Amino acid sequence: MKEIVLVGAGGFIGASLRYLTSTWLTQFNQFGFPVGTFSVNLIGCTLLGIFVGLGLEKNSTLPLKEFAAIGVLGGFTTFSTFGLELFEMLQAGYFKMTAIYGLGSIVLGLGGIGLGILITR
Repeated sequence: MKEIVLVGAGGFIGASLRYLTSTWLTQFNQFGFPVGTFSVNLIGCTLLGIFVGLGLEKNSTLPLKEFAAIGVLGGFTTFSTFGLELFEMLQAGYFKMTAIYGLGSIVLGLGGIGLGILITR
């Protein structure tokens, strides 16, 4: 039960931070590119890489994995929103931008995970 509360509390924090960050970044949108979601996903991937690189997911004294990785970062990243935005971009006929956004998010997200792990070693 304690873990559920920690995931929920972390999720509240992460979702709130996502909303604030994405809303602020929306002012920089160019050409309909969803810069808020894109940035939040890259930031979240990098932070998750740092979390894993530091070995925090193995911490047995505090349930950091439940609170930080699953709760905060799970609430912060926006993969379902990412999928919807890709779908809407395809429907609108923005094929080139859809490819840049989709592939860029995946490749740079993986790079962010790797960078976060590299930073911590």
